[in-house]
Order: sequence, then structure tokens, then C-alpha cells
Amino acid sequence: METLLAELRAAVGDTGVLTDTDVTASYQRDMMPLAPHGTPLAVVFPTNTEQVQAVVRACAKAKTPIVPRGAGSGLSGAANAIDGCVVLVMTKMNDIIEVDADNRLAVVEPGVINLDLRDAVEKHGLFYPPDPSSYDWCTIGGNLSTNAGGLCCVKYGVTTDSVLGIEVVLADGELLKTGRRTVKGVAGYDLTKLFIGSEGTLGVITKATLALRPLPQAPSTLVAAFPTTAQAGAAVSRIIKEGLVPSLMEIMDRSSIEAVERYLKTELGAGPGCAALLICQSDAGAEAAQRELNKIDTVCHDAGADLVYATHDLSEGRDLLTARRAVLTALEVYGSWLTDDVCVPRTRIAELIQGCEDISREVGLRIAVVGHAGDGNMHPTIVYDPTSPDEFARARKAFDDILAVGLALGGTVTGEHGVGKIKRDWLAQEIGPIGLRVHRDIKRALDPENLFNPGSMFSAT
Repeated sequence: METLLAELRAAVGDTGVLTDTDVTASYQRDMMPLAPHGTPLAVVFPTNTEQVQAVVRACAKAKTPIVPRGAGSGLSGAANAIDGCVVLVMTKMNDIIEVDADNRLAVVEPGVINLDLRDAVEKHGLFYPPDPSSYDWCTIGGNLSTNAGGLCCVKYGVTTDSVLGIEVVLADGELLKTGRRTVKGVAGYDLTKLFIGSEGTLGVITKATLALRPLPQAPSTLVAAFPTTAQAGAAVSRIIKEGLVPSLMEIMDRSSIEAVERYLKTELGAGPGCAALLICQSDAGAEAAQRELNKIDTVCHDAGADLVYATHDLSEGRDLLTARRAVLTALEVYGSWLTDDVCVPRTRIAELIQGCEDISREVGLRIAVVGHAGDGNMHPTIVYDPTSPDEFARARKAFDDILAVGLALGGTVTGEHGVGKIKRDWLAQEIGPIGLRVHRDIKRALDPENLFNPGSMFSAT
């Protein structure tokens, strides 16, 4: 190992290699408390692609596993260290290399913060759509590795829908360039999409070419309060059925609303009998947005909403989104939280929320549900006392029970957070033995020594 450490220091410099366990401990895991983690041999900070290649080659020669990592905002354990590995932290590769306004694209390194990219391209009248809840500190590389989503997915899609091409260091240290800079292109296999969402198990992304959109119009916002989750679910289904595509459509259950109102010391206008709150935005422009929200207003009233309120005031709309984004922080008033990530058909959102209420009663823990109603991606969040082994066990049971409900409703065990080291068994259950075999075949073809993030997503054998 001393030989490997010497080669790592030669590759990135002495200050780019950390081995003090008191320091490296902060790079052992992401934000998912259930996922296992180990103690790395070293934490390495490359500053360019050539350094990444040198690190990969050194680790390959020493047969030492590599775990790529961004900011650590993940919620699946995908960036968690294993014993004796090298954690490859990509945050110092943070240049926005190019913004091509005429062709509406940007070329960036993986350590660029999502919000920094959005701010940079906005100056050119452009827009980078993916907006995970941690957009103010998560990195583009982490977004690519997990195929992150966000609040705007209903209209603009997830990360992969904004990626034209990437550069990725393979297990032998060679640099693969995939994709294109053109709007269209079908030359060969779509290798770009193969790596997006692969959680660092196939290679290390060092550069990405991203598609941008024209900056949307200032959004108008609508909020609707429903006495039952079934009525809120019916409204969502009809909005989708009628072909309405708001730029954002979020749902909050009663527990989420109560937590946010307490935390922000404000009222969302939902009232004490509100079981679910629907927040929609339209960025289609003043007149078009008005028409779209008017139609959504009618749908919500027809579905039984007690209150429907629309505003064109940016400040009011921003406050409502602040409330939605504050749910996890608000829940810390009650204890530590554990966020699940399950996506169901949009017609079955209400059933999932009801299932979470049933699980909450069964395990005796608070479960708050928020999510992206526009695409059915829900985030049930379990609140528990981490100092209590009993509550921790009940929280873990609730986590798995929610996934079981999601699958039973025709859904998937992850809509945007990824599989990581926490949902490996669930992935195997969802994709079946043939799907798992194909995953393993691809892994062996690209990483025959199983050195890239071993143990994440699935077992290689």
C-alpha cells in the first residue's frame, strides 16, 4: 500500500492525498444512514483528467477499489467507501469549460455545483433544467452518476435528458468520449446513457456536454388544498390525462404540511382539514400560463379541492416552493429522518400515500410524504430517534415496506436517488434474474477486475 500511496501522491501531489483517518472519516459516506460504509485507504482529489487516469492506473495495478464521489449529497450510499478503497473526490474539477449560447450547450467538469451552472448559463438567457433538492450544493458529476431528477422533471425530464455526451475514464485508464454536440445523432450504441445513472460502477466521468434550453418565462403558481389524498390523486390523474404539462407539480401530505408550518412559523393556507396540498407552476408565459392554471384550477375544484389559489407574484410563488423544499429540514424538529424514493404510476399516488399512512401506524413512527406528482416520484420520509436501536429497526422496516408497496402498485424502487448500497436486493427483485445477468455482463466487460465502486447497485458475481 505504501507503493500505491507514493504513486497517488506522484499523480496528484502530496496535498491531494489524505490518509489521516480523522480527516478521511468525513468522506466515508453520503446522506443515507442505513447504507454500510468502510474505511478508505486514502481520499484523493484530482484536478484534471490526466490525474484521474493516473490514479485509476495506479489503483488497477494494485488491485485497489475506487469509489468516485461528488459532494456527498446522495441518498443511497452509492458514494460510500469500502475498507481499503481509494475515494476519488471530483469536487476540484469544477470548471465550466464552455457555454455555447448559439448551439445551446455547455461543457463542464464533474465538480461544478448544479446551481453555479444554472446561474452561469442564465446570464446567456439559457436554462439548465435538472434541479435536485440539493441543487445548491450537489455536483453535476453526482447528478450524472445517479441520473438525478428534481422538481421540474414533469416538463423537462431528468438529468439524462439534458446530456449530449461525456468523457469517462475506463478501468484501464483509457479515456472514452461518447455522444456529440449536435441536436441529433444515432451513430452506434448510446454509450452516454449507459454511463448516466451507473453510480460510478463503470467508469469515472471527467467531462460532460450538456444541452441547455431558452430561459423560461417567470412562473405563475397555483396551490390547491384537498380534504383527502384520494381527491388530490384524482386531480393529478386528470391534469395528466388532459394533456396539461405544468413546469412543476408537487404534492405534500398532512404530516409534511404540519412540519413545514411549524418550522417556518407560517401558514400555507391549507387549513386544519387539509390532507394533501398540490403546488403547480407554469412557465409558459403570462397569457399561456394563465390559461394553463385556469384549467388546473377547474380540475382541482372538480376533484373536490377546498381551496385553490393562483398567483403571478414571483415572491409568493417562491415562498411556496421554499416551503416544499424545506420539508426535510422541517422534519428534523421531530427527530432524524430517513428518506425513501419510490416512483409509481401517477394514477396510484394516492394509494402510495395511503400505504405510507398504514405503515406509519404499524411501525409507530411519523412518515411524511412529499414528491413530484407530475411524474409519480414520491419521497416518503421516516422520522425516528437514532439513539434508539428499536426505533432504528422500525425505521428500516418501514423503509422496506414502502418499497414493497411501491412495487406492488406497479412502480420502481428508485425514481432518482439511485440504488447504491441500500437497495441492491430490491433492484434484483425489480429487474429479475435475466436483467441482473445482463447488468453483470456489462460490468465484467467494462470493469473485469470489479474495481469501480464494488458492491454498489448489485453484486458483480
